[in-house]
This record gives sequence, structure tokens and C-alpha cells, in this order.
Amino acid sequence: MKRTRFASRDRISRDVAELQRLATGLSESGGKIEDTYWERQLADLIDKLLQHGAEDDLNAALDILFESHPRAHDELADMVESRAETSRFDADGKIWEVVLFTAPILAWSRFSIPSGTLPMSTVQALGVQLGAHAFGKEARVALADFLFSPDQLPRSFCDTWLLMRELGMAALAHRHLNVDTQGMPETNRFLSDVRYLVGAIALPAGTAPFRWNEADGSKESALKEWIRQGTPNLEPVLTGCAWQPLLPDAYHAACRAADRDSRPYSVKASVAFLQTTLGIMPADLKTVVGPFYDRRMEEYRVGFGPKDKEATYHGVVWPLLGSEDEATDAAGEIENVLREVGVKDVLFLDHRFPMEFCDDCGAPMYPDAEGELVHAELPEQTHEGGQPPVLH
Repeated sequence: MKRTRFASRDRISRDVAELQRLATGLSESGGKIEDTYWERQLADLIDKLLQHGAEDDLNAALDILFESHPRAHDELADMVESRAETSRFDADGKIWEVVLFTAPILAWSRFSIPSGTLPMSTVQALGVQLGAHAFGKEARVALADFLFSPDQLPRSFCDTWLLMRELGMAALAHRHLNVDTQGMPETNRFLSDVRYLVGAIALPAGTAPFRWNEADGSKESALKEWIRQGTPNLEPVLTGCAWQPLLPDAYHAACRAADRDSRPYSVKASVAFLQTTLGIMPADLKTVVGPFYDRRMEEYRVGFGPKDKEATYHGVVWPLLGSEDEATDAAGEIENVLREVGVKDVLFLDHRFPMEFCDDCGAPMYPDAEGELVHAELPEQTHEGGQPPVLH
């Protein structure tokens, strides 16, 4: 008599245990040859799990290693990300390497920041500009015909792998990808947020994936040309927004760069928003900055208000990312950004604030000069079209 449930449970536990063993071996490797030995086995197992949609196995192994063996956790996380965003295809009698990429765009607006399906003419033009300025000369580029918000990106490693495969096949076929929007999540409304162009490149194995990998290329020139040439095609898409394109890169690296860069961008956007909406010059603002804790320090929150009133008009959350902790000088970064945009009245509090949110609307609570947590509220007459946007 078959006992499928128990056999499946056995198989899952074996895969999780094997992921731990291989990642631990790689983390303890003493040389390149041993690295290659562990990496090959680990990559093969991860490829199998991604193909079978075994997201739970991957996450279980990562969770266990996070607590028990941080170095092995990092090796496993790097390998899972790598296998989810890259692959090899056999086509046209040769081996092609595929890399999933994203080109993030930082944006802010008093209105809704657009996301959604892009006109194919825009997709084609953006694909040409990215191919010319961001990727190697042998790369074939395919873009998804959708401008993604963070809520609409793939939610798992397996979903990322599937999108990479679809876009990789599209690149090999010299076409772009039509995204099925059925069931696509709605995007939350923030004053400042990130939008993503997502695509894949396919290139003959061993050739340069990015323009800055070539002898006459650099990241600085690639970004400069992408901004210069891509801007005319992005302007109609981002009507009513201020925006800043970031350098296209491999999917996970570009998403992390966007997370980092969105923090100072949100602070600058908040100052610009208050200036354009309320007419408050940066020098007439006061800011109160406090650290917020759960089991550990999770983020800083920055409250903005007028110098001559006890009010908090807006706020920004500055999350700690990756390995950042209390020892990271995030407070110094925040102060530098505020000074750069002309805010002179900056108060840092040394309280250990709890992660509190408004019971009614779920918005973060921000510190005031007295060390109390308050709801950020714009003056009533400035609200347009209902509730004002929340700062990301």
C-alpha cells in the first residue's frame, strides 16, 4: 500500500538536510577547487528544487542555517538567488547564458505613481536603449511589457525562476514578453516608491553580460547614457512624477540597490513635497529622528513639521537592510541627506521606540520633539482627492 504523504515528508526532509550539508561544506571550504566541488552539487540540488516548485524546502534550509550557521546561510542564500536569476539554454547549436535583470526607477509624486502594462512601442524603444548602453554587444534583450511596483514583483524564488525562464526564451526568440495581468496585486500608494522594468538577456556562454564588463565600458558611462537615451521613452510613462533611473543590473543586486537608494530619495522627496505643497522652505522645517525596535533595531523614523508649530506633517521610514544593525551609522546618513537638501533643525532621540502603527489606518507613528509617538497629518486644506499619500 502506497504511503505518499510519508514518502513526500521523507523526501522534503532529505532535501532540506542536504541543502544544509552542502552549504556548510561550501562555507568551510579551504580553496577554489573545493569551492567548485561544493558549488556544483549545491547548484544541481537548487535547480531541481526550483524546477519542482519546492519553495518550502529552500526557505526551511535558509531559516535553519540563519540560526545555526550564518556563514552557511549566506552561501546558500547567494546560491539560491543566483540559480533563480540565471540559467543556461541550448539553442541555435550553442550554449546561451540567461540573466534576469531589472532596471529600477525611483519616483515620487503628489498623485499616484503609475504601474501597469506598457505600450509595446515603449517596450521596444526601451529594449533598444538598454541593449545599446547597459548590456554586452552579444546580448539579446527581452523586456516584460509591465512597469512593476514592489508589490507586483515575483513573491518567491520559484516565481522568480519561472519569470527568468519565460523572459530568457523570449530573448532567444528576439521578442518581448506579454505579461498576464490577471490576479496581479494592486499597488499600494506611497508618495515615494520604486518602479521596475524587468527583463532578461541571453548571450553566448563566455561573453560579457554587461556593458561595463567590456574593455571600453564603465558603470558611470552606462548609467549616464541610459538616463540620457531612456528618459524620452520614460517621460510619457511617468507623467506627473519626479523620477531617477538607477543602473540596470542582475535581478537581486538591482533590487537591493533600489532598496538602499530609495531611503535617501524618500527623505529628499518628503522635503520637496512639503515645499511644493505647503510652501515650507527646507530651512523652515524641523525633523525628529528616532530608532524603532522589535526584537532588535529595525528602522529609523523621521518626522517632519514646521519649526514654528508643534505638529508633524509627514514622515519617512528608513529601514535597516541586510546586515545593518545599531552599529551602522544610519543616523549619520540621514543627517547628511537632510543637511544636503537644506534642513538645519534636526533632532535625534535616543529612545528605544516600539514598532507602533495607527490602529485605524495602519500608518507608522512618528516621534515628536517630546519623545511621544504621533500620527503624521497634513493640514486639512492641502488634502487633494481624499487621503494624502503615505511616504514609503
